[in-house]
Amino acid sequence: MARVVMKNVMKRYANHVVAVRDFDMCIEDREFVVFVGPSGSGKTTALRMIAGLEDITEGEIYFDDLLVNNMQPKDRDIAMVFQNYALYPHMTVFDNMSFALRLKKTPKSEIRRRVNEAALALGIEDLLARKPRELSGGQRQRVALGRATVRQPRLFLMDEPLSNLDAKLRVQMRAEISRLHYHLQTTFIYVTHDQTEAMTMGNRIVVMNEGRIQQVDSPQRLYEKPANLFVAGFIGSPPMNLKETIVFKQNEGVYLKLGNSCINLPASQGQMVEKLGYINKEIIMGIRPENMCEPAAFNES
Repeated sequence: MARVVMKNVMKRYANHVVAVRDFDMCIEDREFVVFVGPSGSGKTTALRMIAGLEDITEGEIYFDDLLVNNMQPKDRDIAMVFQNYALYPHMTVFDNMSFALRLKKTPKSEIRRRVNEAALALGIEDLLARKPRELSGGQRQRVALGRATVRQPRLFLMDEPLSNLDAKLRVQMRAEISRLHYHLQTTFIYVTHDQTEAMTMGNRIVVMNEGRIQQVDSPQRLYEKPANLFVAGFIGSPPMNLKETIVFKQNEGVYLKLGNSCINLPASQGQMVEKLGYINKEIIMGIRPENMCEPAAFNES
């Protein structure tokens, strides 16, 4: 089990490109956290710094109270599942899953017990004698998950593990990974560009763009209370409608002007908008499609 703390972490490459900046957050023990964002947002780089596969330019990373900045990946007690499975083609499923345990000189009886338990949990107990080339994409991904599971690490890191699967299989594997997290009760950090995966799997979601954290919150709050325009436009399918409008007050009510129509804000929201000083100013209004309805008639006279 591990609590991961990242303090002002930055990654700058030799060409002065900054991939991650001011990354500051705490991932609690046994939490399932998803890093989501468009390509180039820095989510995979952040994951690789946690794994020790990328050096940290600035900042600190702690596992519980242990500083791991200069610790080798093999010493961090993590398991990583990659996008391309990374299975050894000449080994059977059993040998692939047990490889790390054999390197650690784990007793054979313990190896067999762990592999059989993981295979049963993932529904691949009948595939242990096969080679990777004899497996489907979904079966290979299960083997990769099983190989990580048998090590019993304190931290699971997953880098877009489902992106090579078809849509139906992705849905199935999302459920498998969520069930695995519940069963193992271990900290999971999952990277994806697919917001559906993020919203359905994570306890908390880290929305990233251009190397910065835009918002860290639960799926429900990200959807209902986006912190900025990027999060509002990125989270949701279809996305939030963003429209420039003017706020004005009339007859003790606060309204938003939209073309030839107006929206009368509820009293509490109207008071908040007035208190913030937005009367007679242009603002950007965000509306989810499910909240749209035909506006009531408004008399401007």
